[in-house]
Amino acid sequence: MARWHHRGMSTEITDAPDRSRYEIREGDALAGFAEYRTQPGQIVVTHTEVDPAFGGRGIGGALMRGLLDDVRAKGLTVVPLCPFAKKWIDGHPDYQDLVAP
Repeated sequence: MARWHHRGMSTEITDAPDRSRYEIREGDALAGFAEYRTQPGQIVVTHTEVDPAFGGRGIGGALMRGLLDDVRAKGLTVVPLCPFAKKWIDGHPDYQDLVAP
């Protein structure tokens, strides 16, 4: 889905629909995830979590960007119930058009 290379590590974001979450990995390690549920035409983000071992490295923001890029590519909107997701979207005007009315 989405891949980044930073700080010498390969970072990958994938949708894991069987677990109802997007996951971000650095190498083989799960660095964080964003849980969601689906509604017709929407993804409702309910919880975001980053492993403390990966804190302060922009993992949460990269996860949100990958999730929202996928939402856009699928032609869906997002309902950010998770406080982190809502705050991140509020701070990034280029993604605010994805928020469901």
